[in-house]
Amino acid sequence: MSENIKQKTFREFKEFLYITLTTTVGSFGWCAFLLPHKIPIGGISGLASVIFWGIDIPIEYTYFILNIILLLVALKVLGWRFCIRTIYTVFIFATLLTLFQRIFSAAPLLPTNPFLSCIIGGILMGFGMGVALQYNASTGGSDVIAAMIHKYRNVSLGKIILSCDLVIITSSYLALHNWENVIYGFVVLFVMTFVVDYVANGMNGSVQFFIVSDKWEEIGHKINNKVQRGCTVIDAHGFYTGKTVGMLFIIARRSESHSIYETVDEIDPQAFVSQSTVNGVYGVGFDRMKVGRGHKS
Repeated sequence: MSENIKQKTFREFKEFLYITLTTTVGSFGWCAFLLPHKIPIGGISGLASVIFWGIDIPIEYTYFILNIILLLVALKVLGWRFCIRTIYTVFIFATLLTLFQRIFSAAPLLPTNPFLSCIIGGILMGFGMGVALQYNASTGGSDVIAAMIHKYRNVSLGKIILSCDLVIITSSYLALHNWENVIYGFVVLFVMTFVVDYVANGMNGSVQFFIVSDKWEEIGHKINNKVQRGCTVIDAHGFYTGKTVGMLFIIARRSESHSIYETVDEIDPQAFVSQSTVNGVYGVGFDRMKVGRGHKS
């Protein structure tokens, strides 16, 4: 029992560390590349910056208060685990925002190249947002709304965020009175949408393996123990040789592919291995099916 508690504590610590690091990356991208050029973004962050440009209320105050209100609404839908992690992420993001603003307001990076700033800033913020969502957290704002919708509908997170943010970016014209900045904001939004989808879905996508080997039993045991993925044994035989052999069928995360290949190569380098990408894997260890039913407590 104590060993399990230690493992769980270490896993939680590691996840919070990842959240902290990626939140730092996102905050840096916003403050170093986007805010100095007055390039609007979506979500609560974008709304806070529009308010700052319009009536000079510090961004970190508006960002923090609006996110707390939104999280109180999301608490019942997403649960304490998501909200506590998101509150932590919002607090870190707001703190780093204050620090990075002081550093880069006087000496912005790429001061004469707003378009390149859009690309770099969008990539960094999208990466931070995507990784946070992978670890059941959020930087607040439209990705909280996205997480609530994604809980019940199998809809792209990036597309939900895109829909929520278009209005906020367009409204920045009321404070900036400059359509060029608004267009740059749209560029950032599309870059962020692509990166969030790639990080949250592409890198965490699923793959399937068919492995044919005389040592299928040994390979299956090691994949069970090392990769911690289940294997299904299919009784097969060669059409030409007529030889009976066990074929392993495995569904795993794309990030686990290297470990599976490593295991097979270590035991039987002559094994026949087929890998393919699959869409929509549901069940224990993967996603929960979203079939449009109301949430039942």
